[in-house]
Amino acid sequence: MVLATMRRRGISGLPRNYELVYEALNASNPRLTRDFEQLGRNPAQEDLDALGKMHFPHHHRNGVVEGAHDKISGELEGMLRLLKQEQSSLESYSKLLGETYNRISSKSASSADILSSVIGVLSNATGDTMEKGKIVVEHMVERAREMEQVKLELDEYKRIANTDPLTRLSNRRAFDEVLSGIYNNPREAMYYALIVADIDFFKKFNDTYGHPVGDRVLGVVAAVMKSTLRKDVFVSRTGGEEFAVVLKGTSLETTLEIAERIRRAVEMTPLKNQKTGVDYGPITLSLGICMASDAQSAEELYNKADVALYTAKNFGRNRVQVYNPDLNQDFEKNWAIYKA
Repeated sequence: MVLATMRRRGISGLPRNYELVYEALNASNPRLTRDFEQLGRNPAQEDLDALGKMHFPHHHRNGVVEGAHDKISGELEGMLRLLKQEQSSLESYSKLLGETYNRISSKSASSADILSSVIGVLSNATGDTMEKGKIVVEHMVERAREMEQVKLELDEYKRIANTDPLTRLSNRRAFDEVLSGIYNNPREAMYYALIVADIDFFKKFNDTYGHPVGDRVLGVVAAVMKSTLRKDVFVSRTGGEEFAVVLKGTSLETTLEIAERIRRAVEMTPLKNQKTGVDYGPITLSLGICMASDAQSAEELYNKADVALYTAKNFGRNRVQVYNPDLNQDFEKNWAIYKA
């Protein structure tokens, strides 16, 4: 549907355009959907990019990073100039110390007047050098603070760019980064697990009650998952009504227990309109599990967890399914039944 819409409206097949159209058609963000519709047919790429920058911070990451780079480079150049000035000042001071030492140690420097004059020169030079050094330190500290502020701004930008605005969970971009890092250490990868979850009959919530209720369903599921899992567990909304959990240092038994805990917690959470008392019905999840030891790459891990998820859908929904090789044989048939 996304690709057909892009072709029909004359939108080029750039990855950022695909993401924009996907989210607009998904209607999880009504404002984005409205703004996208207002672009009409054959929108200019600059208009699409402007819309992307408004709703997806990572669409303008190049500009943000380049700006931070320029600022840091400027601060570093300033630091180098200060250090060179300090080096020149210290070299002059060192030269004066050498000349003074030679003068004092010479046989001609025996009178009190000469000694007094030399001491005065040293005192002034030492005070001046210390004062200059103090100024240099203050400037260096100030520049270090500026660079720390740039770092904080970049950290905040990364946080925003990796966060789903509707659920406040990590988004697909952050999920892909975490998933790709699992196999960096083959030994540790053995103890990872991936859970993918999909809201059952989510389209009915949108079609029956409208997208605001659909958004609320997503928010409820996200809140329940966060409250059910430990704070150090990575949980994300990977797109539409799909979520993912990455567990580290776990076994199959523990992973199954966690997935069942999530499923039960969501099923037991009521969804009612506080003003009208309308009960929107239960929310249920289907979940698929794959242990990282059963895959050789992040892509394979995700695909196998996805096979388990849609097998759970095919077997009646609101259940947890663990991946096993036998599922591959029936996946095409299961998928056809599920789509039907």
